[in-house]
Amino acid sequence: MTTTMLRAAALIVGGSLAIAALPVPAHALGEDTTPTCPKGQIYDQKAQKCVQQQGANIPDDNRADYAYSLAKAGRYEEALAVLDTVKEPNTAKVLNYRGYATRKLGRTDEGITYYLQSVKLDPNYAKVREYLGEAYVIKGRFDLAREQLQTIEKLCGTGCEEYRDLSEALADPSGI
Repeated sequence: MTTTMLRAAALIVGGSLAIAALPVPAHALGEDTTPTCPKGQIYDQKAQKCVQQQGANIPDDNRADYAYSLAKAGRYEEALAVLDTVKEPNTAKVLNYRGYATRKLGRTDEGITYYLQSVKLDPNYAKVREYLGEAYVIKGRFDLAREQLQTIEKLCGTGCEEYRDLSEALADPSGI
């Protein structure tokens, strides 16, 4: 078990303090919950295990989530390859994740193109607005990034993760 999946619990045993490690789901810690698999495999959410990607009957939503996990793990080319296998590539989620992976590969303008397509499909999707704003920060377009921040505030307030992350990116662009 990884340290991010553990928490400590204090127990009093025979008058002594004992610490026990208890499993905590990754989502409870605010982390991405889809594990990554070795290259050539994909995580099957239904079976809850890694399976061979070739011939796997995995739904698009599962594929998109897995691609995002790969991208968050820095495996951008693999993430794009998984996104290439979705049957319906023109969804807000798939386009957002494609934008994220391409931006992280240094292809910021291409990423912005995908983000804008995603926004067109779902203007209320806060995560794409965050990533679009971060791309604008990279491009030095702080005015456009602040517009995205204002939209995020209307969508989910100043306490949501997307608002906090874009706000931090505007305050410290080197952290993107």
